[in-house]
Amino acid sequence: MAREIERKFLLLNDHWRALVSASIPMRQGYLSTTGAVSVRVRLEGARACLNLKGARLGISREEFEFPLPPAEAAEVLDLFCGERCVEKIRHLVPNGPHGWEIDEFSGANQGLIVAEIELGAEDEDFIRPSWLGREVSDEARYYNVCLIDAPYTSWPDRGA
Repeated sequence: MAREIERKFLLLNDHWRALVSASIPMRQGYLSTTGAVSVRVRLEGARACLNLKGARLGISREEFEFPLPPAEAAEVLDLFCGERCVEKIRHLVPNGPHGWEIDEFSGANQGLIVAEIELGAEDEDFIRPSWLGREVSDEARYYNVCLIDAPYTSWPDRGA
């Protein structure tokens, strides 16, 4: 079984920007968000995929990903997702044996920036850069799937 082990953090400042090695525009939409799984289509630069992810809280969740032709993914997003899409730029920041993926959201989630690190084990150590803030791995509202129905710009306590 495929498993993603990912931790999410807010950021203290913009010092990470000087370390970015690449930036990739992303648009992802959700075909289903009910039950035990979310079903997502993502355009990620020049590639696209269909993703199935376990719908539960925590740093470790089941995840399966299948490649799609980008033109077909764009059509699925337009036809079946409509406004149920999240747009962001993913900035890649190398950091020792791990890399950080820093998602800078736009549209209804403008202003939200979240850093993610994927690990091989839940208890794996990693280098914690000085720009890293509070961990939000167990807060559902920071999950992309939740940002569809409750976008960041609607949060009364955003940034808290």
